[in-house]
Amino acid sequence: MAASYIVRGGKTAGRNEVFDLSRAIRVILADDHVLFRQALRHLLEMESDIRVVAEADDGSAVLDLVTQHLPDVVVLDLSMPAHDGISAAETLRMRYPKIGIIMLTMFAEDAKVIRAIRAGADGYLLKNVESTRMVDAIRAVAQGESMIDPELASKVMNEFRRLSHVGESMNVAGLTDREVALLQLVATGLSNKEIAEEMGLAESTIKNRLSILFQKLDVKDRTQAAIYAMTHGLMAAPTST
Repeated sequence: MAASYIVRGGKTAGRNEVFDLSRAIRVILADDHVLFRQALRHLLEMESDIRVVAEADDGSAVLDLVTQHLPDVVVLDLSMPAHDGISAAETLRMRYPKIGIIMLTMFAEDAKVIRAIRAGADGYLLKNVESTRMVDAIRAVAQGESMIDPELASKVMNEFRRLSHVGESMNVAGLTDREVALLQLVATGLSNKEIAEEMGLAESTIKNRLSILFQKLDVKDRTQAAIYAMTHGLMAAPTST
């Protein structure tokens, strides 16, 4: 079967961008709030490189849909009937380790956020996140990256500080100043592109340095690296407004 294509006007006058639909990011949405789910689908369908292939209103249904469609990314509400987002994420991570998982929550103070991180999802966003960040998160997770909402990162940091009381006494020997700075930026929830801009480096350089950093810390991904930074007192406490 021949591949399907669409053409969209580019930013430069007189130029068009051609997108191969067979290579678009395939997404499944799981949320029991119908209006939110429909709004999110509408938002994503405005992007030519993203396709919503199925929707679910509970954790059990999404597991069946993933088996049927094998998407690139699954977007899960943290709190759903039947299997909640955390339970669904744990099962998906075990069955389909290559599928990207993004967790959504209504409140930054939700006590389940810590459990969600431990469940092994790749992205954690508030439902009121800006539309551009939602789209960026899906693209990042589809490429094997992770993304944490900055507000959630602050809440998680405070919770880990409260639970661990480790502060600066923890051993972080072996990290250079630049690696510590990189780790701090990861913990604030910035994407590779944003970190590259912040540090004045190429995005490919950031990816390489993150791989080296993960090996030093003995962590598997950005989320675990962020937790490491939080529990080792490497993040400044957020200022109150």
